[in-house]
Amino acid sequence: MLDKTIEKSPVQLTKEDFASDQMVKWCPGCGGHAILTAVENVFPRIGYKKENFTIVSGIGCSSRFPYYVNTYGFHGIHGRASAIASGVKLANPGQSVWIATGDGDSMAIGGNHFIHIIRRNIDVNILLFNNQIYGLTKGQFSPTTPIGQVTKTSPQGTIEHPFITAGLVMGAQGTFFARVPDNNVKLMTEVLYEAAKHDGTSVVEILENCIIFNDKAHAEYTSRARRDDNQLILKHGEPMIYGKERDMGIILKGTSLYAVKIGVGGITEKDILIHDQFNPDPGVHRMLGRMSGPEYPVAMGVIRSAKSFTYDDKVEEQIEFAKKNSKIKCVDDLLNSGDTWEI
Repeated sequence: MLDKTIEKSPVQLTKEDFASDQMVKWCPGCGGHAILTAVENVFPRIGYKKENFTIVSGIGCSSRFPYYVNTYGFHGIHGRASAIASGVKLANPGQSVWIATGDGDSMAIGGNHFIHIIRRNIDVNILLFNNQIYGLTKGQFSPTTPIGQVTKTSPQGTIEHPFITAGLVMGAQGTFFARVPDNNVKLMTEVLYEAAKHDGTSVVEILENCIIFNDKAHAEYTSRARRDDNQLILKHGEPMIYGKERDMGIILKGTSLYAVKIGVGGITEKDILIHDQFNPDPGVHRMLGRMSGPEYPVAMGVIRSAKSFTYDDKVEEQIEFAKKNSKIKCVDDLLNSGDTWEI
């Protein structure tokens, strides 16, 4: 959330103000470079002082992120970024807290922390770098690796059903979910700004390319030749139209979504579903999040942005209530509140 109580910067900061003096050690061609650019674009737009941003990470290629942005940061341990970030936000509500995590860090060893920070709706922003592989440890399959893919730990192909990130987030009662490709920095910047404005946990899944260990993992949806026909870029209040010729759309029939061609079978633009990202009912959002090829396009942009109370606001309310109504005002009061005796 863009919190009015967080101190604004007295001067307009720029992208350069958030660039750190550390050498970026991602591989040339890694999608992380584009994500870093988008973050450096959006932080000045948010308008807070540099000291009011904190970036938290776990372990993985994505988790070097705190070194590369000139803000406060924590490089944590494997899978625990959500736990650390929860503590940071609750202890200091005046911080804009961002988590940089990968598909392995967040949904394997960190899966339990991940679903519970979403369920609690703590006001933090999660950047989920999904390259469908373990990159830092050199090419093992991850919780999002497709069935059948050959990796160093699945020489005959994976036999595990992968997580669909959108389904996991919404199953944990997530209030904000978005998806972006790593090669559209403009869209990513806009989506990150929407995430920052959201009051509660925001999850932005970034379809990231790992050029070394899983090159072209998302090419069917992100390559220049294929993206127009295979991406549905959602905008609130606008019809779900896509395709190179803008002649394809999504309709809701009964309780299912269908991809249709406008002008065929009597289908007109009036039949195309209008996107409502603020709908509290997650039904359509879940279906949009699960769409994939070849039958459907992949939904990009903000899929869900629903209102609900946040855990941190309720904690602050309880603290204020206790301070106002408790007879115990200090440690001495606490120590002398029960039976006492002198020796």
